Amino acid sequence: MGGALQYLEAQRNARPELAEWYDAMADLYQKKLWHQLTLKLDQFFALAVVQTGDTLIQLYHNFITDFETKINLLKLAHFAVVVSRQYTERETAISYLEGMIEKLRATRELRIEEPILYVKMQIAAFNLEKGDQKECKKYLEDGKTTLNSMTDIDPSVHATFYWVSSQYHKSRQEFAEFYKNALLYLAYMSVESLSESFKLDLAFDLSLSALLGDNIYNFGELLAHPIINCLLGTKAEWLYHILHAFNTGNLALYRELCHVHSTSLNAQPALVANQKKLMEKINILCLMETIFSRPSEDRTIPLSIIAERTRLSIEDVEYLLMKSLSVHLIEGIIDQVEGTVHVSWVQPRVLGISQIKSLRDHLDNWLGKVHTALLSVEAETPDLVAS
Repeated sequence: MGGALQYLEAQRNARPELAEWYDAMADLYQKKLWHQLTLKLDQFFALAVVQTGDTLIQLYHNFITDFETKINLLKLAHFAVVVSRQYTERETAISYLEGMIEKLRATRELRIEEPILYVKMQIAAFNLEKGDQKECKKYLEDGKTTLNSMTDIDPSVHATFYWVSSQYHKSRQEFAEFYKNALLYLAYMSVESLSESFKLDLAFDLSLSALLGDNIYNFGELLAHPIINCLLGTKAEWLYHILHAFNTGNLALYRELCHVHSTSLNAQPALVANQKKLMEKINILCLMETIFSRPSEDRTIPLSIIAERTRLSIEDVEYLLMKSLSVHLIEGIIDQVEGTVHVSWVQPRVLGISQIKSLRDHLDNWLGKVHTALLSVEAETPDLVAS
């Protein structure tokens, strides 16, 4: 105990701007109020002034080690991960975290796999930073198995798993998998807890992956998430408007945006390399929007109407329909003789405000027809009774 208190006293004298923090920690430590001390440490770790240098490394080795097994072990894992990021050498950081895993295992506490998994995901992240994708993948596969075997998991553990997974897929330019894992990460994180620069970078990456990911034809979930609004008022705002153009299948707007923001678009190699793929995707979304906008009893659509909307030839429209059928976006039958397609089902989507208004109009129309049918039945009822 003496060594820990001496360290705090030395730090209080060396860094008077943090004296109140060190005094508070010393007081809680002497009173053995471990929960309150954990909360105070959590606040201290979040201070901007301690994020640089080796302040947290020294705090851990000279103070926290004295009582580390007396506090919540998942919170200890959180502290260890933050400390590991202050090591300049990744190998040293990994060795430190591996030592932490051994300490956690030695406690033999129940649910010890939860804090261990949290620490392992940071080791996976460090391996990815070193360019060792194979080792990172191994940690992720083991982590997935552990997650599936557990119940009532802390959100922070889920969040770190999905974050590292998303970064692994990003490094491999696997857009659809990155999109899926990044959205799952956000499901377990409070957007308010993220820095503005982090949110902007993530919103940008999510937007690109939504556009470029295979079989991603529903942008509603992303557009409904508050993180996408981080693009507004920035140099990347054009991406926000392109997402909306795709979500509504608005080809004219997309072409206009491409013309106006050609410089920004051309600065993204992935978008330039996949121009043909992007046109195919927005044509499919235009097709789905065309189907969605029609009444349910009027789903036999002339191919000429689709060709007019998409500005494609009839032959290309047929290919577009076959592509949509093959990825199960729609179900139906193409009649080449009549030059029509009968659509019996469209993949459900997360709707935007304008699409919800359109759905409301459909419902109003349906209610009107039901009311007309009711009046007709009521009018015929006396005759039926009389007969």
